[in-house]
Amino acid sequence: MRVLNMVAVVSALSLAAVGPGVAAHAAPAAASQAVAVQGEVPPYFGSDHDNPRTADAPVVRPDTASCSVRIVDHAFDDYAVHTSDYTPPTNCRGDWSKIVLTMHGSVAGRQYDRLGWLKIGGVPVFKTSTPEPSADGIEWTVEKDVTGVAALLRDPQQVQMYLGNTVDSTYTGIFDIDVDLTFYATSTTWPAAKGPETVQPLASATTANGATSGTLTLPTNTERLLAQVYATGSGGGCEEFWYSAAPTTSPDDYWCKTGKGPWRELEVLVDGRLAGIATPYPHIYTGGWSNPFLWYVLPAPRTFDLLPLTVDLTPFVGTLTDGRAHDVSVRVVGAEGSGWDVPTAFSSWQDEGSAKVTGAVRSIDETAPVVTNTVGTEGANFTADLHGSHALTTQGYVDTSHGRVSTSVSRTVGAQTHHVWSDGETSDGQVTTLTDTGYVRTEAGHGVPAFDRWNYTFSLDGQIEITDAGDLTTTITVGDTGSETRKQGAVRGPWRSWDHGYTGEATWNYTVPRDERRATGWSKQDFTDRSSVAPCWHRVIHTVNGVVTADATGC
Repeated sequence: MRVLNMVAVVSALSLAAVGPGVAAHAAPAAASQAVAVQGEVPPYFGSDHDNPRTADAPVVRPDTASCSVRIVDHAFDDYAVHTSDYTPPTNCRGDWSKIVLTMHGSVAGRQYDRLGWLKIGGVPVFKTSTPEPSADGIEWTVEKDVTGVAALLRDPQQVQMYLGNTVDSTYTGIFDIDVDLTFYATSTTWPAAKGPETVQPLASATTANGATSGTLTLPTNTERLLAQVYATGSGGGCEEFWYSAAPTTSPDDYWCKTGKGPWRELEVLVDGRLAGIATPYPHIYTGGWSNPFLWYVLPAPRTFDLLPLTVDLTPFVGTLTDGRAHDVSVRVVGAEGSGWDVPTAFSSWQDEGSAKVTGAVRSIDETAPVVTNTVGTEGANFTADLHGSHALTTQGYVDTSHGRVSTSVSRTVGAQTHHVWSDGETSDGQVTTLTDTGYVRTEAGHGVPAFDRWNYTFSLDGQIEITDAGDLTTTITVGDTGSETRKQGAVRGPWRSWDHGYTGEATWNYTVPRDERRATGWSKQDFTDRSSVAPCWHRVIHTVNGVVTADATGC
């Protein structure tokens, strides 16, 4: 992560890493099940460990007929973008109830964690990061519900996948990746999925001055618009660990300093006007916090399925239905220099009863961003505290074939961080909480307004300690909790809540040869997911020194 500019130290690592997804075809848990130790626990990490896994809920799959199409089958050993062609499955014509993307990977040897993305027809549909392999090799699987891009998959498309990777005499790991799309037929139990009629990328996109800008041309009868931004800080530098940055006013030589300290905020601008905000997710990759031993079998939440941030731009739709190309920019406020990647997919719904929808933006109400960075000392240690918040409410309407539809989007983002480190950074710790709350209010005619509310909280409590003998110990707890619900009057619609936690500790010595590091560590991942549309899911996994010691499911 950061202590003693550990980028250089961690580059000497080669041992394994951790991973993603649940078994590709696992069924939701009903009764509690427990799995005991899967192998003898060694006294230290060795040349191999159990395959990566997570406690995430598997995608619920229909019991209807299905067929699969392989869209990627490639060994990634350089920085070229792999391309292939997608053709809709001929034996699964018609409507689909669900579409599931499954990525399977394998790698052996020595390698960094790598960041990858997948685009279909130029639209980003999946973003991932990888394990760092063991000498003996690992395999892992990630799955994702991609039913929302069904409109894109009805026609042949070009597929692009990037997983930049250095392979030489030192870094030998080659990522062998397969990606399949599985299409499920409909039934009375599993009707045709409803989703956006148009899915498109930002056209003519360029990146400069910390923003990715391009144009968006919508169908003239569009009545709803969402932007899904796959925002990630990466590259091993300051922006990969943005939530640990110190303000430039800090009185020491801390390795990562920026003008706004750890404040980062995603913003979407439409024709130069602020149209949406969101809190970036603090991704921790499998080399993170100076200690890959933490993540060999269990990753931090969302590490292998880097979910997009969804920004509702519907209040602006009435200004975008003139058939012209409109300027759209996506930027991360607080970021300095390169390091952020923000590919964006735009999903829109059309009014089938009209050829053209008209409307306007009624108001854009923004509270002045409050970002306060305070530096100081605690004994012999340096400190940095952040208190930040920003709120935005946008309102607009569209006149459709079924009447006027008014939409209001209100969102508040916030961050609090207490960061303490020693001179020389042999001790470095922080407690961080990031929040993102808001609602979308939709009113059609004189009907009862519908409210879609969300409440997200991301928490991190970590500490790194280095002894004079070179033993590095990282202790960390990460939380990802949230809720989403829809309500119209007294009627509660679809809802979901989740609590995804990780905690662990690992120690290794970075001053000795690899076979003398005597690395030890334990970890636990705990995930609970409840919703109105899927069975309750709860899974807890424990590991010691790279071996799964317990794995239990059941609500």
